[in-house]
Parts: sequence; C-alpha cells; structure tokens
Amino acid sequence: MKNTDSIKENTFIKGIIDGVPICLGYFSVAFAFGIFTVANGLTSLEALLISMTNVTSAGQLAAVPIIVSGGTLFELAASQFIINLRYALMSVTLSQKLDGSVSVADRFLIAFVNTDEVFAVASSKKAVGKKYMLGLILTPYLGWSAGTIVGAVAGNVLPALLISALGIAIYGMFIAIVVPPAKEDKHILFCVIIAIVLSCMFRFIPLLSKVHSGFVIIICAVAASALAAVLFPINSAGKEDNDEL
Repeated sequence: MKNTDSIKENTFIKGIIDGVPICLGYFSVAFAFGIFTVANGLTSLEALLISMTNVTSAGQLAAVPIIVSGGTLFELAASQFIINLRYALMSVTLSQKLDGSVSVADRFLIAFVNTDEVFAVASSKKAVGKKYMLGLILTPYLGWSAGTIVGAVAGNVLPALLISALGIAIYGMFIAIVVPPAKEDKHILFCVIIAIVLSCMFRFIPLLSKVHSGFVIIICAVAASALAAVLFPINSAGKEDNDEL
C-alpha cells in the first residue's frame, strides 16, 4: 500500500506550490530582461517569444545583442550551447530522481524548463513523478514569460531615464550571482578575472574588436573555463589537485 504522504508530495498541486517562490523570483528578473530587450530594438512580442522558447536568463541576455547586430545562426546556436551546457548535466542528474511515471516525452518537456532553481527543488526530493514535475515547471515558466511581456510593455511606455536605470538590473543580477562564489573560492575568482581580461582585450584591441560579439562570448567562456580546468583539476575524490593559485 502506497504511503499517503508520499502521494501528496508527488501531486501536481504540490509541484505548483513548490514552484511559486521560483515563479516570483523569475518574474522580477524577466521584467528586467523585457526592458533590456526592447531597449535594444526588439519588439515586445519578440521578447516574449525569446523567453517562451529559451528559458535561460544568461543565454537570453547573450542572444539579444547577437540578434540585434545581425549575427549568424551559427553564432547564436554556439553561444547558447556553451552558456547552457550545464543544463545538460543537471538533466542527467535529475533523471535519476524521476520515477516510472515519467515517459521519454515527459523528460524532454521537463528538461526544457530544468533551470537551476527547478533542479535544486527537485533534487531535494527522494523521488519525483510526472505530475509533480509538470506542476513544478509550470509556475516558473509562467512567471518568466509574464515578467518578460510586462517588462517589455513597460519599456515602451515608461520614461527613458527610468528605462535606462531599470535596464541595468539584469546585469546587477549576474553580478550578484558571480561575486559571492568568487569571494569564497580563489579558483572561481581566477576564472572570472581571466574572462574579464579576455573580454576587455576583445573590446579595446583594434584587431580583436572586429570579432563579432557572439564569438567573443564563446571564446571568453571556453578559454577561461578551459584554463581554470587545466590549472585546477578536480580529482576522483572531488577535491582540487592544485590548491595553489
């Protein structure tokens, strides 16, 4: 006989409830993204379509300049692949938590909205079913989409000075994500510094400044992470072999 508490934990409603805090957080970030998108020349509908088809703040933020500047589809696809590669690893890990009620088609749908926060909540459970996961991804998806369209519409009606101020909010979010771990781990700090240096080189060195922004993102991300991986490898026990910076 199935445990009653276990059944309650795997219901659609429980998934929705657990997704509400994520939804609220996503709304504010997506609002900033909507403003950022229209400020860069895209329409409100285009901003909404980006959010509804690519649920990843970092990937979307990188995509907008590429789209606006007329970058190639290869640049767009490659930058998204590099930036969002971690989600593939998250999905592989999360798949071990899914019970028999989750079909292959369900897994593709869940992977589409398997963000950092959704992964964290689902991973805290012993096992999760189809109904729970569909509820868990629904509210964040709606919050992300709704925040984007509200921000995009606001970006078309609010005063330019206010839009300019709100437009930097999404950059503030990424700073808030990067700074704390960089302060705690010198290896992460090293990786961040390398990425910054490379980015500045592509911005201010005349020859390198001609490289399109899409490829700059790819080069900086791959080069910084690869260098950090070589200098600070992690052994089979999960510890870094080289503790010296």
